[in-house]
Amino acid sequence: MKKIISLFMALGMVLSLAACSTNQSPSESTPEEQRPTDEAGKTLVVYYSATGNTENVANYIATATDGDLFELEPAEPYSDADLNWTDDNSRVVREHDNPDERDVALVKSTIENWDEYDTIFIGYLTIWWGIAAWPVDRFIEANDFTGKTVIPFATSSSSGLGKSGKLLAQKAGTGDWQEGRRFRSGVSESDVTAWVESLDG
Repeated sequence: MKKIISLFMALGMVLSLAACSTNQSPSESTPEEQRPTDEAGKTLVVYYSATGNTENVANYIATATDGDLFELEPAEPYSDADLNWTDDNSRVVREHDNPDERDVALVKSTIENWDEYDTIFIGYLTIWWGIAAWPVDRFIEANDFTGKTVIPFATSSSSGLGKSGKLLAQKAGTGDWQEGRRFRSGVSESDVTAWVESLDG
């Protein structure tokens, strides 16, 4: 009788051990199972827009990339008269002719969670004399682009991107700066989205 009881007890222990081995708790998972999935860095779309065209493109890019938006706002906003490049007495002409006056103060030029972003799109309105609208300069100088992919974009009725992107890259001194793209005023969202998707290839 004792032998039979001992046999049943031994059998019970075997079944109990088998159950433990097949029902492993999450805390007992292998290192491979515990390793977190790497997540891609976030995207930030920075833009300066005086007429609304660049703002539209920035919104399209943010939608296509699920990115965050950051608008560059001059402390002293430009009026329509200020932006009249055909008027030799306008603010933008005066600043162009006097580089010392191009240091345009911004309402805000840095972002608290800057380190979270791996990809930065930087947009500006109609290219001024082949270079980026200089309110962008203060933002470039205020931030460290080390380890970030930077993609400039601009809106213009006719002018190309010119040397604006290269000059910004030189001013930044860090970052992986891409060629960028100029969009016509009134570009469609589908065209902007197609461009963004082409960057992944």
